[in-house]
Amino acid sequence: MVAIHYFDPLKGAQQPVHFAGGACRMSLLFRVNLALIVVFAVGAAITGWVCRAVLQANAEREIRTEAGLMMDSALAVRDYTAKEIAPLLHAQMQSEFLPQSVPAYAATENFLRVHESRRDFSYHEATLNPTNPRDRATDWEADIIQRFRSDPGVHEIVGERDTPLGRSLFLARPISAKPECLGCHSTAAAAPVTVIARYGSDNGFGWQAGDVIGAQVVSVPIAAAEAAASGAFRAFATALTGLFLALLLVVNLVLYALVVRPVRRMARIAEQLSVGDTSAPEFPARGGAEIAALGRAFNRMRKSLDKALKLLEG
Repeated sequence: MVAIHYFDPLKGAQQPVHFAGGACRMSLLFRVNLALIVVFAVGAAITGWVCRAVLQANAEREIRTEAGLMMDSALAVRDYTAKEIAPLLHAQMQSEFLPQSVPAYAATENFLRVHESRRDFSYHEATLNPTNPRDRATDWEADIIQRFRSDPGVHEIVGERDTPLGRSLFLARPISAKPECLGCHSTAAAAPVTVIARYGSDNGFGWQAGDVIGAQVVSVPIAAAEAAASGAFRAFATALTGLFLALLLVVNLVLYALVVRPVRRMARIAEQLSVGDTSAPEFPARGGAEIAALGRAFNRMRKSLDKALKLLEG
């Protein structure tokens, strides 16, 4: 006979499982625990996969929402500057160029202040041929602008990229040259003297009305949202595991009290009776309804056997 051992949570010790003649005699508790563990493992795997997918989708939605809010804020700043600030500075612009009247400049300056406290958030009005050198598009931004140019039906591009501060989601929308922009950006000769005096005559010209000349690009970090999703998943997994362990303990206690202990006691009494020990106590009639009924049936059978033996002896 070969035996392996498993841990019985009720007894707090290793219990043997005997193999004899190729058969495995496993206790009822062991079988119930094994079944529960298998069911929990399968259920936890499915639940965990669904939960992680939902949390990941929520994280992506949160990131996209933040990017959209940044873009809407930039558009609001541009619109406010064009309608409220530029008219107030029109007279002064005749003698001095004031970049505060330019919507793109106002939106960029606004987000530079946001960037001071949120280093991983960024906004850029990327242009292929800008007047202000700081607006020049980087290589990856230039690729986005070229895509807008090659496919006029694309009005928004969303993607991910690696940055020194971690992965970020970017949202880009095209910037097209409007007719009112050509007063400063058609040719250097037609541009106001104040613009030439500030930025020179080498860049920011040659624009055509309707052409895509740049892109608004906002970048939002992914790490924070993913960390929050991972934290929520760990909390869910911990709670689920704790619930399972508590359920396993309750099932073991109930099963042991209502089934295992009464059956073991019946087995001991039956063993005594099988060797002719008539001093054995009566079979227990307590526990679950089925166990109590079995105990009563055994007691009736014992009384019948006792009567039959007495008749034989007489």
